[in-house]
Amino acid sequence: MNRRDIIKLVLEGKKPPYTPWSFKYTLEAKKLLQQHYNTEDLDVVLHNHILMLGSDIGFFTSIGNNLYQDVFGAIWDRSIDKDIGNIAGCVLGEPSLENYSFPDPLDNRFFADIEESIEAKPDMFRLFQIGFSLYERAWTLRGMENLLMDFMLNPGFVHELLSAIADYNIAQLQEAMRYDIDAVYFGDDWGQQHGLIMGYDTWKEFIYPQLKRMYKAVHDGGKYVFIHSCGDVDELFDDLIEIGVNCFNPFQPEVMDVTALMAKYNGRLTFHGGLSMQKTLPFGTPEEVCVETEKLIKAGLEGSFILSPSHAIEGDTPLKNMLTFINLAKSQITGT
Repeated sequence: MNRRDIIKLVLEGKKPPYTPWSFKYTLEAKKLLQQHYNTEDLDVVLHNHILMLGSDIGFFTSIGNNLYQDVFGAIWDRSIDKDIGNIAGCVLGEPSLENYSFPDPLDNRFFADIEESIEAKPDMFRLFQIGFSLYERAWTLRGMENLLMDFMLNPGFVHELLSAIADYNIAQLQEAMRYDIDAVYFGDDWGQQHGLIMGYDTWKEFIYPQLKRMYKAVHDGGKYVFIHSCGDVDELFDDLIEIGVNCFNPFQPEVMDVTALMAKYNGRLTFHGGLSMQKTLPFGTPEEVCVETEKLIKAGLEGSFILSPSHAIEGDTPLKNMLTFINLAKSQITGT
């Protein structure tokens, strides 16, 4: 049984021979690990189980002064956040799509490395990523404050905008499913530290219908649905299961009772994450990281769980803490 098989096993709610893992990292953390292991390809040395395909953040063009423009026309300031950046300006100054044209969802850059990556790592689970997949894409175009007001003041426009974004994603994922992938990942943050950004009723009215369309397109192609949403969103889990979500990330212990949720949803929803990125990993000792990691590994033996930090590993995480959870995960198969 290879790593691809193990991920499929936990997605089906079955008990794995060990708790699988897959780790992502920001640029700073990635450089630290690459220097430590003396390699560019961290998948190999970390024994990651999930092969990330496509581009979850899309493609950017530098326009100078730490500013980058994405293919949707949004400008990102990377003077502080070096990975993606912070939105600068507003593409849709008015609540209208009349003078706006979406980019090509079939841009070859999203698919160019799929076959080569699968051939190089055939035993990894293949996950095609679509980032900023709905609400996030909408606010990056319209501005967050504007969009939150539009939910109340311009509901017709919001439905039109979200539907157009979903159409774009469906076209892209249908192209991706022509390849031998296993799942499609949708990144879209709905939560804050306490509750939903837009509230449940607004989420259900505007966002839920488009999610249902996108997830159905994935399942119609015989693939699994992975989603990402930061924040306190566990009130949505039953709705998300109903429309076909198989795996939820990042599973934040700061805002969720991860132990209780793993028990409650075992066999119905797989969680990917669980290690504290706000507290334990950046500020804890290696011993504290060890305790938290071992607890999750033990719980993961019941199935429906993929071990990972509760977000991409940040650059403020000490290397010794990174190595602690990495080595504990790997020790399940190496015995050391």
